[in-house]
Amino acid sequence: MIQSFVMINQKGIDPLSLDIFAKEGILCLRRAKRRNMERLTKACGGTPLHSVEDMDESMLGYAGKVSEVTLGEDKFTFVEECRHPKSCTLLLQGPNVHTIEQIRDAVRDGLRAVKNAVEDGAVVPGAGAFEIGAAMNLRQNVARSTKGRAKLGVEAFAEALLIIPKTLAENSGFDVQDCILKLNDEREESEGALPVGLDCFSGEPMNPVDEGIWDNVRVKRQCLHLATVLANQLLLVDEVMRAGKGGKPADVKGPTEL
Repeated sequence: MIQSFVMINQKGIDPLSLDIFAKEGILCLRRAKRRNMERLTKACGGTPLHSVEDMDESMLGYAGKVSEVTLGEDKFTFVEECRHPKSCTLLLQGPNVHTIEQIRDAVRDGLRAVKNAVEDGAVVPGAGAFEIGAAMNLRQNVARSTKGRAKLGVEAFAEALLIIPKTLAENSGFDVQDCILKLNDEREESEGALPVGLDCFSGEPMNPVDEGIWDNVRVKRQCLHLATVLANQLLLVDEVMRAGKGGKPADVKGPTEL
């Protein structure tokens, strides 16, 4: 088994030192980025050193294989077979820059969704099922118990919630009204016992729980909160503008001589 040392430095290394290390079979990598140094510490263990005077074996990390690979016009250093990895890097490859950007965004969104689900400890059914159920509850329960002009606000809020399933139907190429009617009918037939979402492939109602389609709790909560705040601010601006137009004082004329 070949055993060697690898030294990764955030600063520079002079050519003479590089030559001395190379003669001893020590691989040296210089000008590493700070975030890469932090990831290497989590992946390989060990402790970042600012001086070699107090260095001992407990400060060293471990990796089973360290190699330099050329992919296209770029060179990458792979640190593999770590004992207790707590960090990793995903290498994304594609035919062009646009495809790689799309893959990166998809991976980032997926990782963020998993992180949110783990931190929340809960998820909600997706595919518009939450919006359909919330809208029907507002119309059937909340609106009936609300009196006066506030009932119009409840109905408007319920209608606004249907934007999500309407957008899903429109982006999938289906008739929006037909899809919403099918979802409402399916929800009423199940009497709210099962979540009902939109199947973007067939345009028919389906159970998102059976299909494994989930949304993050904090995303839904943030959307509802932000939408309510923005609506209140817009209504407030309209009231201020209306008050400014209607409250303009009339021209005051002076005394008229007879």
